[in-house]
Amino acid sequence: MTTLLHLSDTHFGTEVRSVAQALKRLAREEGVNALVLSGDITQRATRRQFMAAREYVQALAVPHVLALPGNHDISLWCPWQRLIRPHSLYQEFFPTPFDRHGLTSLVCPGVTVIGVNTTRPHRHIHGELSSDQIAGVARRLTAAPQTLKLVAVHQPAHVLHATERRNLLRGNMEAALQAWLDAGADAVLGGHIHHPYIVPVSGNGQGQRLWIIQAGTAVSRRVRENYPNSVNLIRRTSGGTAWQAQRWDYSASAQRFEMKEQICIQEVSHP
Repeated sequence: MTTLLHLSDTHFGTEVRSVAQALKRLAREEGVNALVLSGDITQRATRRQFMAAREYVQALAVPHVLALPGNHDISLWCPWQRLIRPHSLYQEFFPTPFDRHGLTSLVCPGVTVIGVNTTRPHRHIHGELSSDQIAGVARRLTAAPQTLKLVAVHQPAHVLHATERRNLLRGNMEAALQAWLDAGADAVLGGHIHHPYIVPVSGNGQGQRLWIIQAGTAVSRRVRENYPNSVNLIRRTSGGTAWQAQRWDYSASAQRFEMKEQICIQEVSHP
């Protein structure tokens, strides 16, 4: 069964060696076999940084990988490249088969992940979700087998504090979350704000809840306020009766990632 590691905001070019090594140990010790990297892979979208990121992901030796670009993965310093070929370096090092609406999928045993490219060349920081993307994600979720169904974006689909509302994905997020829940989504994965949390945002009449699973910055020194480097694991319980989302924070004193929280995000009728 799949054990999925959710990373975000690695910001290669600002990575901390001890944290990066600890994350490799975590992936090995916990038997990770799928990876979602939800954007801001690099700090300045340079060839050297993309190369370092790819080498690191390859060293994790995870067989199933879904990567998404973040706002840091489009160069600010090359305006013509940003305008004409904004994702050229990203696609060179993390080739991703997006459809014409910027959607892609990863299917692993027991898990389906729909990835959404929310970056826009005309936006510096903020992400955007189009009506075509909202509908396209819902169609893919509906067509997916009866698995744990996840949607991955870069900028957050829900924030905890009013001061963070400026960082929300642009677009009709309320309609998007409801449409995705109705289509069977269990959780939306994101990053961007370097603030880890796992919270429910809505439910339906069938007892299904939609969870927001945010990752902190995985290996970068660009930690925020009191939040350490942080990643998520999504896996079945030992008895196979439920899917859990686990938050793992880096402990500088122990020089390792330690589990801080685990929450059931889906009950499994037939383990």
